[in-house]
Amino acid sequence: MHVTARVDYALRAMVELAVGAPQLVKGARIATSQSIPLKLLENILLDLKYGGLVRAQRGFEGGYGLAKPAAEITLADVIRVVEGPLANVRGERPETIGYKGKAEPLRDVWIAVRAALRNVLEAVTIADIAAGELPSTIKRMLAKPGAWLPH
Repeated sequence: MHVTARVDYALRAMVELAVGAPQLVKGARIATSQSIPLKLLENILLDLKYGGLVRAQRGFEGGYGLAKPAAEITLADVIRVVEGPLANVRGERPETIGYKGKAEPLRDVWIAVRAALRNVLEAVTIADIAAGELPSTIKRMLAKPGAWLPH
């Protein structure tokens, strides 16, 4: 999986909002604390707002907050709002791809990759990250031999 800067920034911003809850957090504060360019962050927060994950309030007392509890927002939810589907092949959903001949099983591989991503990204919430405590299923995956190998 290739994690784009937008996804990374969005996840880090969501964690900052979770830590700041229930108070609203200024975009500039998030940008400074997470070293994210403010204009880019504001665009990402707008996407998250339209995606129903963030609320915004204008004015002196304004800022950003989570639109629902952090425990109800998975990493997959954030990624889908910012980038779209968790896994695609040439911009298409894996189940819509057709291969011919010996390459035919590749479609099933891409579907399995998407399922594996879901198993991780739908199991971890913004609250988990903010608390610094990953679910036991994720901890078990990290403890497996080879989990930390670069490729």
